[in-house]
Formats: sequence, C-alpha cells, structure tokens
Amino acid sequence: MGVYRERLLVPVGYWLLAAPVVTVLGAEAYFFVDGWIPPLVIGLLALLVGTFFVRWSVATIEVAGPVLRADGDTLALSQAGDVIALDEKQATRLRGPRADPAAHLLLRPYLKRAVYVAIADPGEGGVPYWLIATRHPERLAAAISSARDATGTGTDGTGGTGGTGENGTSTGGTHADGADTGSHQPAGRPSVR
Repeated sequence: MGVYRERLLVPVGYWLLAAPVVTVLGAEAYFFVDGWIPPLVIGLLALLVGTFFVRWSVATIEVAGPVLRADGDTLALSQAGDVIALDEKQATRLRGPRADPAAHLLLRPYLKRAVYVAIADPGEGGVPYWLIATRHPERLAAAISSARDATGTGTDGTGGTGGTGENGTSTGGTHADGADTGSHQPAGRPSVR
C-alpha cells in the first residue's frame, strides 16, 4: 500500500525576496508621516506576508490507507480513476487553458509540476478531477496508484484495464462496459497532453 507525505513548504527564496519588498513598500509611509508609524507599517506588512507564507507552508499532501488528503480535503481512493504524474508543461495546461472550473485544485506558484487524479464517476456536476501540485509527482502518483489498487478498484478506477505509460501518457484501456476508450481520458474529460 502506498504511503506518502509531503509538506508544501514555501522556498527560502520567497522569504528572502519578501524582506526587501516589505521594507521598500513599508518605507513608502515615510512620504506621508514621520515617527513610529512607518516602522509600524513595515511590521504589519511583514506580519501579513509571514502569515501568508506560513499558511501556504502548512498544506500537506498525504496518502495513507484508502484515502488521499490534500490540505485538509479528503478523497477516498476507491473513487479515483487515472493517476498521472504531470510535467511542467502538462500541469500548466491544466492550471490554465484546459482547466475545468469544477476541478479540485491544490496549487502553489513555486511548484510547477503536479499530479492529475481523475474521479472515476463524478456524477452530475461533481468534481471531475483533482490537480495537486507537488515536488515529487512520480512518487505521489505511484503512492496513490498503489493505495488505490490495494482498495480493490481497477487501474482506471472503473474496473477496466487502462494504465499510465513511462512518460505519464495513457496506455489506453477498456471500460467495464467493454467500450474501448483508446485514451486515458474517460468521456468528457480534458486531455492533459
């Protein structure tokens, strides 16, 4: 069974860049007033940015047992379909022009790669897929697939035989009803290529 845990920590570079930006923006208060107000503005801006970065860093991705947890949200892996480790270009497409507004997203600007987890049966108006930013998409995808397979569902989440190739593309498959999909995408799902 796949076990995986990752915290989406903000990189040190973001913290180092925030220090001069906060100082310069806060120092703008000296154009309007003197005394203790400009240092107070700098302190408040630093607190605001620091709180924002800490909140981003608290996000955790965890695969344990039959569930995937992403920043407090939980997905039963028995509902998961295809799991694809996306490279930077594929993840950019699914974050932007090919994004589905109903999708569940956990993204960070400093994480360019992601994992796509299709929902086997989203139902009417349901979430079609999860897109999770990660530093280790191959390891996360392998952990999700392993844990999902241990729950007893098929590799495409519908009891079929679809799969993912070495480069994250589909090897095709057949749904439980015998319909050949010829692609890793169930009907109506956006392509991640």
